[in-house]
Amino acid sequence: MKIIILGAGQVGRTAAYSLAREEDNQVTVVDVNDELLRDLQDRIDIRTLVGNGAHPSTLEAAGAKDADIFIALTNSDEVNMVACQIVRTLFNRDATRIARIRAAEYTRHDKLFRSEDRAFAVDVTISPEQLVTDHVVRLIEFPGALQVLDFADGRVRLVGVKALKGGALVGQQLRQLPTHIQGRDARVAAIYRGGRSVKPHGETVIEHGDEVFFIAAREDIRVVMNEMQRLEDPVRRIVIAGGGNIGFSLAQRLEVKHQVKLIERDPRRARRISEQLNNTIVLTGDAADEELLLEENIDSADVFAAVTNAEEANILSAMLSKRLGCHKVMALINRPAYAELVESGTIDVALSPQQVTIGSLLAHVRRGDVVRVHSLRRGAAEAIEAIAHGIQGEGRVIGRKIEEIPLPEGTTIGAVVRGDEVLIAHHDTLIQRDDHVILFLTDRRHVEIVERLFDVPRRKGR
Repeated sequence: MKIIILGAGQVGRTAAYSLAREEDNQVTVVDVNDELLRDLQDRIDIRTLVGNGAHPSTLEAAGAKDADIFIALTNSDEVNMVACQIVRTLFNRDATRIARIRAAEYTRHDKLFRSEDRAFAVDVTISPEQLVTDHVVRLIEFPGALQVLDFADGRVRLVGVKALKGGALVGQQLRQLPTHIQGRDARVAAIYRGGRSVKPHGETVIEHGDEVFFIAAREDIRVVMNEMQRLEDPVRRIVIAGGGNIGFSLAQRLEVKHQVKLIERDPRRARRISEQLNNTIVLTGDAADEELLLEENIDSADVFAAVTNAEEANILSAMLSKRLGCHKVMALINRPAYAELVESGTIDVALSPQQVTIGSLLAHVRRGDVVRVHSLRRGAAEAIEAIAHGIQGEGRVIGRKIEEIPLPEGTTIGAVVRGDEVLIAHHDTLIQRDDHVILFLTDRRHVEIVERLFDVPRRKGR
């Protein structure tokens, strides 16, 4: 598959890393910064091109005529939209065109991208800021969760949670789970212990400190979480550091049901957003100022979310808030190495825009009918929602029980969504045509094997 990525920033680099390491992908990255491109080319096997992605000559040189997928990820919405339009008008009407669109002024008008007379030739819009906002809101909705991921339009959720003493199932075998949650159903898809994957069996004992990923219907999430740790009280008081796109969007979403304070360093920005927010208290100051945090009773806050543009400031303010008594702290961190370091320390959740975003891209790159992808554990694992298409006997999945499907090592089918019905997967669950199948892969190197399972071969003459 020929893929062009426009933009070698943090999101573009993550996309290039993820897509280039998959077989059969030929990746070209375009950027105006030759130093960024040289560094990227030294690390991964890709082609690079220095130039302005909004210029037809640059896009032609990048191979736009033959591209299967064009992904515009520069920091400029306008450049991304213009580049997509040029690709469609001058070079390739059939390429899938994906654009990073940050400004709400554009995204709030669906007709610009999704109507028959749309203004821009963008097939898929991606907003890392909006995706991060959604991610944080789900974590606040389920206190104690490390990750909450939606499948099948939110009817099924994959939840990552740390097992802690006090959880009903901690210290017991997994086979005890059904008796604990009588009348409900769930499937443990993966367990990580000390950073290593432990294959879940009925005899597997859940230990204190395990990171457990389970799949359940949306309404059963809290019941299963209670098996892994004592349920935390609902979040009420939230402090947000940073009034940029993410901070402002978070405050807008959360102020309806929560007590929200937002700290913004720039007085003009603070004044402007305070006029646009209804119930949020906007403070001007430095979120790493101990005196300010104490003044605002950070010790009684349930959540502190540092989402400024400076990741070092996010780390410092989150660590300080934790030391001063805040129950749970989150920090927006771009560099994966930083994220791994801080999550093993005092910071509860490291928010990575790249990892949250890459799943949205991968869903449009995967073979077979893959409709949703979530990248997990810094890209080492994946959760996938695939549709079983074809007829019985034609593919490798339809008409088979789960125990008969040749899944690669470390791959688990957690749930099947059939119409409006959610079926938690068991060994004898039969896959039918048009089922949405939710899979967890502890090793993303097996993605291609899973894709082939759901990639229905074309019959001659079709």
